Amino acid sequence: MKAHDLYLKASKDPRAAKQDKLKRDLLKMKNELASTSSQDEFAKWAKMRRRLDKGITDLEKLNSEIAFSKTGFELKLKSILWFLIHGSQVVMVLWFRKSSVFYLPPGWFGPLDRLLCLPFSPVGSVSVAVWFAACRRFIKAIALTVNDFALTPAGSTPS
Repeated sequence: MKAHDLYLKASKDPRAAKQDKLKRDLLKMKNELASTSSQDEFAKWAKMRRRLDKGITDLEKLNSEIAFSKTGFELKLKSILWFLIHGSQVVMVLWFRKSSVFYLPPGWFGPLDRLLCLPFSPVGSVSVAVWFAACRRFIKAIALTVNDFALTPAGSTPS
């Protein structure tokens, strides 16, 4: 189940209940229409057909409203999650900006020592910002590898 579906159930959105009721009613109308002869009972069949067409139009309108609200909900949720993840990283980098994650053996990396300690860690150490960047890069590489090999069905090409 997706986050928006859980949100609709938790918030008891009247549009979702109306959509479910409308779907059930339309199925009943379709069954009644199928059991009615269009030649023998044309007036009844035409009336039922108009009601069915109106119901389908209403359902399509309701579906588009729900899809629009779903898009807005997903945008808000993704924005909140993005700010929580990246905001927490920025806060930690700022909080621990003068701390080092670990110290490098002297002379192993030559002039790179000065780059690895940026922005504020002592020379010869790895700063929190550089460590976060390296970890993020490693996690992305692992996720892409898992996605390519484990989640792609056999015989299909990854896109």
